[in-house]
Amino acid sequence: MRISGTHVYYYFVCKRKLWCFSKSIRMEHLDENVQLGKLLDESSYNRDSGQVMIDETVNIDFIRDWKVLHEVKKSRAIEEAGIWQLKYYIYFLREKGIAIENGVIDYPKLRRREEVELTEEDEQTLMRILADIEEICSQEKAPNVIEKPICKKMCVL
Repeated sequence: MRISGTHVYYYFVCKRKLWCFSKSIRMEHLDENVQLGKLLDESSYNRDSGQVMIDETVNIDFIRDWKVLHEVKKSRAIEEAGIWQLKYYIYFLREKGIAIENGVIDYPKLRRREEVELTEEDEQTLMRILADIEEICSQEKAPNVIEKPICKKMCVL
């Protein structure tokens, strides 16, 4: 299975959303927050090279000097998901032989940045996360909705 950054992000947001995404059941075009995020992404940091797709798997917002990855986020509401998504990108590129040093999550509306490092312990955790993602995506039935507002509105079957 080809795991994208979106898979990793949804793993932390909502397992049901992850499952739906893996089955190409997508509701993003109806979500106002997703539309705002895309607009923010397109209008922020236009001086940097934008959107780098690698192996049709990871879509990085931008890279500085092929050493520091940047991911642009609208808010810190689901910060853990964004952090692990960026750690996955660092891991993915290092596996491809690209010596990424670290990552930065940029929150332009908040005028804030969050430095992200990938440790050996993080890599071990990431291996468990990737295995969980594969298992969730291979299930025939979607996981139950959990009692989180973001999960309730994400993937209604």
